[in-house]
Amino acid sequence: MSESTEHITRLLLQWGQGRDEAREALLPLVYDHLRRIAARQFAGERAGHTLRPTALVHEAFLQLQGAGLDVQNRRHFFALAARTMRNILIDHARARRSSKRGGDQLRVTLEFSNVFAAEPEAELLALNEALEALDTDNPRVAEVIELSYFGGLTRDEVALELGVSPRTVDRDLRYGRAWLRTQLA
Repeated sequence: MSESTEHITRLLLQWGQGRDEAREALLPLVYDHLRRIAARQFAGERAGHTLRPTALVHEAFLQLQGAGLDVQNRRHFFALAARTMRNILIDHARARRSSKRGGDQLRVTLEFSNVFAAEPEAELLALNEALEALDTDNPRVAEVIELSYFGGLTRDEVALELGVSPRTVDRDLRYGRAWLRTQLA
């Protein structure tokens, strides 16, 4: 474990114990990685999204701050942050689609090139429902998918986090992708 990784883990544990100065020291150390996770989560979002990756990082950090952080290490923190970001995007998509805001109505812009394209928010909500169903069917596979795709962890980091072999992670990823493809078809 590198010195930087150990330092981040120490700060996370101190933050979990209520030390605000640890949180303040931690943010600059993890911000770039959180920003990359947010950018990855925005890859499939619609153009003109009202949230931006920077705002998503800040909102996730605020939610983690208010939730009473309890993490074991750096990988666990980034996985938790990725899940929080995904939940923020899902809540945002649900709010946008709600009838209170006219979300089910067709939005017409001056650009007609994308009028018939699939709604990314609908895809995000469908993916979330499929992941929830996968979590019910096979929780470990769902967690592997979440840590890999949403958390940005490598195969070896996922294996270490879950206490399984990298080959098991590979099998779970293949199974999870096939399962999700079937559910979303």
